[in-house]
Amino acid sequence: MSTEKKPLIIITGASSGIGLATARLFSAHGHALLLLARRLEKMQALDLPNTLALSVDVTDRAALAAAVQQGEARFGPADAIINNAGVMLLGEITRQDPEQWDRMLDVNVKGVLNGVHAVATGMVQRKRGSIINVSSVAGRKAFPNHVAYVGSKFAVHGLSENLREELSTHNVRVTTIAPGAVETELLGHTTDEDIKTGYQAWKADMGGKVLSADDVANAIHYAYAQPEGVCIREIVLAATRQQA
Repeated sequence: MSTEKKPLIIITGASSGIGLATARLFSAHGHALLLLARRLEKMQALDLPNTLALSVDVTDRAALAAAVQQGEARFGPADAIINNAGVMLLGEITRQDPEQWDRMLDVNVKGVLNGVHAVATGMVQRKRGSIINVSSVAGRKAFPNHVAYVGSKFAVHGLSENLREELSTHNVRVTTIAPGAVETELLGHTTDEDIKTGYQAWKADMGGKVLSADDVANAIHYAYAQPEGVCIREIVLAATRQQA
């Protein structure tokens, strides 16, 4: 456990899975944290030092910006934001409720942009900062029953690359993290039981050996921990036995 006080890290979707694991890891490295998610009690239960946990929906731009201001007032300027909040609602395109498309685009795309908007101006002014966007291998290739989800994650890849080009001259780094199948609550968002069963069978075909949330957290920290002049543009990681 590091005792050195390190700058503020903001993590969205911090109440479970990758976000929760990342919070533990960055705290262990001595960082102050601003943890954001809708489920406050899950973040508070972590009981991490130098941490402010707030119940915020990333689709609420004003609330997210206010939370960032509150965190920076307490801990100083954010050195990084990890835009991790996301939903995965799988469905066959002719039968899926279009409201699920709206939800994924709102959280997975607009939520990322809202996070970027809340920190980018300050980072540009300070000529320092890291924006780390958690996408998916589904942001690089297609999968059955993933049309809207794939679209949302392709958007994260695209906006991240464009953002990197815009912010690089200001010494601000942008990284995309693209995990394969991860053992988290994400699949539980899907309402189609046949698709969920098929997904679990796909995981079983890999011997049940998918990524853990800690695996992804380690990749995020690796990208962040590089020297300031080094930008890891993208990390794609998956279980060894995952072919697609």
